[in-house]
Amino acid sequence: MTASWKQLFFQILLLVFCRHINTKTPGPTPPPLVPDSPLPTDVRSAVLKGESHTEKKVELVNPVNLTLECTWAGNRDKQPNITGLWRKDGEEIVNSLLTVQLENEQYNLRQVFNIMNEENLGNYSCSFGNEARIDFVLAAPHIGEVRDKPIVGYIGDTAVIICKMEESKPKPSTWNWYRTNGTNKEQILTAAEPHRYEIINEGEKTKLLVHNLTETDSGLYYCAAVYPIGTTMGHVELKVITFFEPLKPFLAIMVEVIVLVAAILLYEKSQSKKNYAAGNETNDQSNTLTQGENNESEESSSMRQRKV
Repeated sequence: MTASWKQLFFQILLLVFCRHINTKTPGPTPPPLVPDSPLPTDVRSAVLKGESHTEKKVELVNPVNLTLECTWAGNRDKQPNITGLWRKDGEEIVNSLLTVQLENEQYNLRQVFNIMNEENLGNYSCSFGNEARIDFVLAAPHIGEVRDKPIVGYIGDTAVIICKMEESKPKPSTWNWYRTNGTNKEQILTAAEPHRYEIINEGEKTKLLVHNLTETDSGLYYCAAVYPIGTTMGHVELKVITFFEPLKPFLAIMVEVIVLVAAILLYEKSQSKKNYAAGNETNDQSNTLTQGENNESEESSSMRQRKV
C-alpha cells in the first residue's frame, strides 16, 4: 500500500471517529408541560311565564364554562313534548335541536357553552317551538356614566374627556381611547403624540386630555374598558369652537335692538315732519281768516261813516 493510500485511509477513519463524538454541551432539562387549568363554571337561568319572549342580560369578566338554563311554563294546550332549539345571534347552533318533554307542568332546556373570548359573546336564545323564546345577552360590563351632551372646548385650550364605570361593576384591566377617522376608529397612542394627548387611568375611571385644541379635534371619542373576556365601549362628543361663538346670540340680539331703535327713530322723525307741516298749514289758514275779518271790519266802519 503506497503512502498516499495510507494517508487517505487514515483520514477516513478519523472522520468516522469524530462523527460519533458528542461535542454539544448538555443544557437544562425542559420543564414538563403544564396542562391548562380548567375554566371556572357559572350557571344562569331564566323562567318564562305567560309571555312569548323575555330577555336577560349576562355580564361576564373572565372566560367561563357557562351553563344556560331555560324554563317555560307552557301555554294552555300543553303538549307532552315540543321541539327545543338554541341559536346564537339568530343562527342555529349545530346539534342543538332536541325534543323537550313536559315535566312538572313545564319545559326545560339546558346547554353548556365555552365562553373563551369576545367572539363567543353575543345573543344566545333558546326556543320552544315557535311559541316561546328566551334571550341571554352575553357581554362585558357596560360603561354606565357617559355624557349625553357634547363637551365644548375652545381653540387653544385643553379638553378633559372622562369615562367612568359604575362602582358596583368590576374594574377593567386597562382603558384605551379611540377617535373617529372617517368610518373607522383610530386608537390614540400618547407615545406617538405626547404633546397632543394624555391618558390618565384611575381604576374604574379614565381621562383623556386633548391639548392645544383645533377645530379638527371635533368629533366622537371612544373610551374602551378592557376585560379578559372582551372590551366594552362608550363614546363622548367633543365640539371645539372659537371664543366668539358664545357671543353670536348676543350679537344677533344687539343687531335686532339697533334695527328696532333705528326704525322707531325714523318713525318718530317722519311723524314730527308731518306734524310740523300740518301746523304750518293751520297757521296759514288762521292768518287768512284773520285778514278777512279785518277787511270786513274796515268795510263795516266805512259804511257807518257814510251813513252819518
